[in-house]
Amino acid sequence: MSTSAILPSALTLITSSRALLATEQRIVDFILNNTDRAAQMTSAQLARASETSEASVSRFCKNLGFKNYRSFQFSLARDLASQMGDVELTRDVSLDDIEQSLTNIKHAKQREIAATIDELDPETLRRVVELFAHADLIVFAAVGNTNAVAIDAAIKFGQLGLRSVASTITENSTSLSLSMHKNDLLVLISNSGKSQRLQRILQGAKRGGATVVLLCSNPSAPLARDADVVLQTVSYEALLTTADFAFSKISATLLIEIIYNFLLPILPDARDAISNYEELIQPDKDVD
Repeated sequence: MSTSAILPSALTLITSSRALLATEQRIVDFILNNTDRAAQMTSAQLARASETSEASVSRFCKNLGFKNYRSFQFSLARDLASQMGDVELTRDVSLDDIEQSLTNIKHAKQREIAATIDELDPETLRRVVELFAHADLIVFAAVGNTNAVAIDAAIKFGQLGLRSVASTITENSTSLSLSMHKNDLLVLISNSGKSQRLQRILQGAKRGGATVVLLCSNPSAPLARDADVVLQTVSYEALLTTADFAFSKISATLLIEIIYNFLLPILPDARDAISNYEELIQPDKDVD
């Protein structure tokens, strides 16, 4: 069994009688009035929703005895899940307790999926699907561990008959961006939204008039400010690790899947394109 320290109960602490500053009271009031989504928010989102600041949220969490906002967030999520009759959760993933670890992972991943879908604005999604459907060329670009999402997306949309490309070589993506035009679409995939390499690719695409869609967890990041459309990803890896930086590909891949599923019924030749693709690769699947 795991031996990590047990986090204090966030729900108990914020509902206990105590003298709170006006800003802290606004945070508490918002959480208690929005228990269905408060634990899913980032510190920036909670600050905006409660009309305070990230600094106020951080001080509030530390005043309650938490090391940081993520610790408070996990405790609150655990408390609220328990209130709803859910199973007990911990923050650990360990072979010493596989059953509990799988429960923890399942909970975190389910919340990632639900929160990412909840963040989708219908009109924004409609615009993105239409941009994909009418693009002459779709270029996917990412760096580091999100390259896998970009490559998979290019293959997936190519199967629908859309001209799609992705490269793991940043220089290749940069040179390609300089040849993009008004009816082309650049799709950037970034957790932090702060990549200088992706910024250069964005600038190259914008120079030719291409539209830029960003999949990112931080809607206030530099890339988000320069993109035409932002789809927000949500990661709850922080609920499973104490690392300073962690990124789950599930939410980014989910957004790709959602766009794909909306495109499939509206592209007139999509099913024929998929059949043609399968026919071409069928010999690779034949086994004597």
